[in-house]
Amino acid sequence: MVASHFSHIRTWVFDLDNTLYPPSARLFDQMEVRMTAWVMRELGVDRAEADRLRHDYWVRYGTTLAGLMALHGVDPDAYLEDVHAVTLDHIEIDALLVRHIAALPGRRVVFTNGSGPYAARVLAARGLDGLFDAVYGVEHAGFRPKPEAAAYDAVFGRDGLVPRTAAMFDDDPRNLAEPHRRGLRTVHVAPAPMQLAHIHHHTDDLTAFLGQIVPRREI
Repeated sequence: MVASHFSHIRTWVFDLDNTLYPPSARLFDQMEVRMTAWVMRELGVDRAEADRLRHDYWVRYGTTLAGLMALHGVDPDAYLEDVHAVTLDHIEIDALLVRHIAALPGRRVVFTNGSGPYAARVLAARGLDGLFDAVYGVEHAGFRPKPEAAAYDAVFGRDGLVPRTAAMFDDDPRNLAEPHRRGLRTVHVAPAPMQLAHIHHHTDDLTAFLGQIVPRREI
């Protein structure tokens, strides 16, 4: 049973985008448009080049922002405020997900490559505000993004989690490699599974997956 693999878990670490809400909300579509526009404006390139750079930096540095900071010295605060100015019209409250997360034993944490203020907005729209003991944005990792080891050093150290009693849920398989190396239980939340050694579990439905873990009496 799935639950037996999580009986020792006391810290639950969740990514935000496309993890605590489904990809069908399409927030990233909005952010990609804003990122491309930002790169065009700030670097003085056309749309095709901005799209190329945005994707290239994501592949090489983990996030577009990390590449922009490394190669162009951009102001991360201004960038994050701009690209996260998205509408949340398609975010819906999932009452069962709310109950499942509330029932998880121990500490509940959000760890996102987005900003803390953006995460707070999304959690509120999803009905999940007040359920997490901590919300860590990329600023709490010194603007170093997952999957960089330095990001986990900063956030895990700040939170004081014990890796062997922690689990991490993320939609990007790259972001689960370092947690796996450190001893966390890893869950890939995505429409399609990937057969990778550092992924312990896959689900395309976080609500249903957590329903297999939390005690029935709690929900």
